[in-house]
Order: sequence, then structure tokens, then C-alpha cells
Amino acid sequence: MDQSRDGATTGPKAPLPAETVSLPARGFTIDRGKALAAAGVLWAIWALMIWLVTQGRTEGFDHSGLLLYRAGIELQPMGGNMLQEAVRDITALGGVLLSTFSACAAIVALLFLRMRREATLFGLTVVLGWGLNAAMKLLVGRERPTLVPHLTEAAGYSFPSGHSFASAMIYIGMALAFASLSSRHTVRYTLIGSAMVISIMIAWSRVMLGVHFPSDVIAGWSGGAAWAFTAAALLYEPAKRAADSAAAHGLDPLEHR
Repeated sequence: MDQSRDGATTGPKAPLPAETVSLPARGFTIDRGKALAAAGVLWAIWALMIWLVTQGRTEGFDHSGLLLYRAGIELQPMGGNMLQEAVRDITALGGVLLSTFSACAAIVALLFLRMRREATLFGLTVVLGWGLNAAMKLLVGRERPTLVPHLTEAAGYSFPSGHSFASAMIYIGMALAFASLSSRHTVRYTLIGSAMVISIMIAWSRVMLGVHFPSDVIAGWSGGAAWAFTAAALLYEPAKRAADSAAAHGLDPLEHR
């Protein structure tokens, strides 16, 4: 029982009525032709970078990129501590922890939006992409640069950049998935363009930190972006069949409300 300001006793308050939430319909499905065309251009850049690196034709370009933000005899970074911290924050977005967390959160969000096809497609893109990136590193086996002091810890082979590959694959793949919510070209292009800009910033931060050559991040980013578009084009139908199966319906969190 509740008591009013004048001391009178009132009955229990009526519960607020439940609101009905309308989930948005899919705005579009991926255009396979456009996705494959974009992937083709990006795979060509990736293959070109492999050829240039293995032929030793990127040395001048790589050294210039590494020295771009360094000064003095000890080649210390320019811009002060605030810039260094900002670069480390940006590079963390492409690290294993945050990129994996972002991917998992996106899949959960897509499932709650009843977009099982997009969630399945994105999950396949990420899992298969991780294996592809590992194979790429073994293909060349390039050691990390020693020209400038490293400003963060990094292990494993240098080419291609894992941060660059993963960030392009995850954030562009995520943008392609959520772009399905809108039928407006401007919204879709803004999502995908923003993902590309963010992933490029993550990629270049690896050069600024001194742990990758510029050619590493160009190859890594182009490979990751190429895989995101390739997977969107080639894995959509298998993902659709898997998402529409009875087993997938049983895992849908909204089916058991």
C-alpha cells in the first residue's frame, strides 16, 4: 500500500503496460556481383604486395613509412605521450580481446534482431578468416621490423599484419551484416565506409607503433577486406540454409520467450 502526501492510503499502483517492439525488416541482401568485384580488386592488391615483399621491392617504402613519425638520433616517436596513448587505444580495437568481443556482441545483437542469416554469415566469416590469416603469415614468414623502437608488445611473423586483417574482416563484415537493416543506400554506404575508415586507422596504428612495415598493413588490410566481401558473396546461401534449419530455430533466444 502507498501513502499519499496528505496521509491518505492508496492502493497499489497499476503496472505499466508492456510495450510492443517491432523488429525492423531486412532492407536488402548482398549484391554478389558488387561484392565479388570489390573483393577482386582487393585480392589483386594483396597478391601484388606479396610479390613486392618476396621480391624485396618494398624496402624504401617500408623504411620511409616507419620513419615518418620518428625523430632524433634514437628515433623516438613525435607527438608526445597523448598521441602515443591515442594510437595504442586505436590499435587495441584490432587486438584479439576487443575484436573478438565486438564480433561476439554483434552476433548476439543480430540474433536478438532475428537476423539469423546475417549472424551465421558473420560468424563463418570471422572463424574462417582467422584460419586464412594464420595461413597467410606462414606463407611469407617475414620477421618484424627492427629499424625503430617498438611502442607495444608484438609476437609472431610480421607479414601480413594480423591486426590489419582482423579489423578489416570483422568491422567490414559487421557493417555488411547490419547494413541489411536499411533499404537506403546512404545508410548502408555510411556503415560500410565507417567500418573501412576505422579498420584503416587500426592498420596504420601498427606502423606508428613500429611493430609492422607499411607493406604488412596494406597486405593485411586488403586481405581482410577482400575476405569480408568474398565471404559475403559466397557464404550467404550456405549461411541462409544453416540459419533457416530447425536446429538454428531451436537456438534462437527469441523463440523461447
